[in-house]
Amino acid sequence: MVKSYQLNNEIVVTQEQVDHWNAALAQMQSPRQILEWALATFPHLFQTTAFGLTGLATIDMLSKIQDQSITPLIFIDTLHHFPQTLDLLRNIEDRYYKPRNQTINVYKPEGANNESEFAAKHGDFLWERDETKYDFLVKVEPAHRAYKELGVTAVFTGRRKSQGGSRSSLLFVELDELNGILKINPLANWDFQQVKAYIDNHQVPYNELLDLGYKSIGDYHSTQPVADGEDERAGRWKGKSKTECGIHETSRFAQFLGAKE
Repeated sequence: MVKSYQLNNEIVVTQEQVDHWNAALAQMQSPRQILEWALATFPHLFQTTAFGLTGLATIDMLSKIQDQSITPLIFIDTLHHFPQTLDLLRNIEDRYYKPRNQTINVYKPEGANNESEFAAKHGDFLWERDETKYDFLVKVEPAHRAYKELGVTAVFTGRRKSQGGSRSSLLFVELDELNGILKINPLANWDFQQVKAYIDNHQVPYNELLDLGYKSIGDYHSTQPVADGEDERAGRWKGKSKTECGIHETSRFAQFLGAKE
């Protein structure tokens, strides 16, 4: 019996389809080809990014493929980003989206518009007291809400195999059953040097913290510079076994979403 999955917008895909897509995409020579394939294949297609280099390269590639409008973007504002990340959001919106009469879709934790309001509601330093609850409140729940409210079927992500950890076996297309979407990783086979070369060659704006040694940038309280010779994501959750914030490991948050809905 062929296993099928119900996505948002009443779209159904089978595991056989996903396997076929991954086999076909593995034969493509460039991320641009994968982007063009996804644009032609999926309705209700979005991009999610926190403006890391891979996400920025994807935005720029899409801007060169699409003329009138660009794939809509979702940014999860955890309320704990570096100021430089929020400055970059405005810069990217001004460069790529406003000229096309578009804005970036920004989603925040429910019931809070800034860090002070979040702390008043959930207490100070929640990420130290209950890391799982923190990840759910600031990342997983807002992303889930965005996918539902915007009617998302598939999203481009900025994950790559070379980032290591659970990403080392990354496929081009993945099923996210909990959110009812497909995740497409167009630059999965690129390494950090390839992405940075693209950014430099095409003069794409990037987070100025990168020049201070921050190769992977998340919340200010869990991000540090990376030393020479370390993996690019070594500065995230330094000293912990954790390698993902939860947006891409949604299965462990199923009980929270189930209780909420």
